[in-house]
Parts: sequence; structure tokens; C-alpha cells
Amino acid sequence: MPLQMKLSAITLDCPDPPALAAFYQQATGLAPHPKSNADFAGLDREDGLFIGFQRVADYRAPSWPDQTVPQQLHICFTVEEDLDEAEARLLELGAGKPDQQPHQDRWRVLTDPAGHPFCIVSS
Repeated sequence: MPLQMKLSAITLDCPDPPALAAFYQQATGLAPHPKSNADFAGLDREDGLFIGFQRVADYRAPSWPDQTVPQQLHICFTVEEDLDEAEARLLELGAGKPDQQPHQDRWRVLTDPAGHPFCIVSS
């Protein structure tokens, strides 16, 4: 019988935890973790999932799709809005959009302000 595990946290390395937490807070509406600080910030979801952001000295952003600096983690978010609307809002918040878009009609690859690639997928 397989071990029953429930994902409880995801933590991203970054150069500025409060700034990256603010980006994801605006993008997701998750609540800021009350013990966030300059070196480690987080967001809480009602079901207990925690997204953390930890300061790393000499941080190097992933270079997707080029793997000179591997992405190491890939996060996908389902969006209720039309993909074009969701993409526009995320770009306003500071996301980037790589030129390479493998299946732009089904999902969009974006990067957060620290360079981590993530996808938005229509629900």
C-alpha cells in the first residue's frame, strides 16, 4: 500500500522574499503568513497549503527554456478567467512572458519576478 502523503508546503528560493510573496499574494489572493520577514515570507491557503519564499545569497534565476540554470520546479495554476485576461493581469503584476510558448492555446508559460517559470491553465 502506498504511503499517504498530502502536500503541505512549497518553498521557492529568491533574492527578495517579501517582494515575491507580494506578487503571489496579489496573483492568488492567499493570505500573508503572520510570521513573514525579510529572509522568509509565506502565504497561507485555507486548506493548510503554505507557499514559502526564502532568501538565497547569490540567487540565480532559472533560464527557461534554456537550461543553463535549470528551472528545478514547475508550478501550474488553474485560472477561472480567460487565459488572455489572466495573462494580462499577471503581466501587470510583474510577471514576465518568455518568447517560447509551447501550447499557447491551452496554457501560458510565465515567469514570476524572481524568474521562476510557472504556467496558467484554463479551468
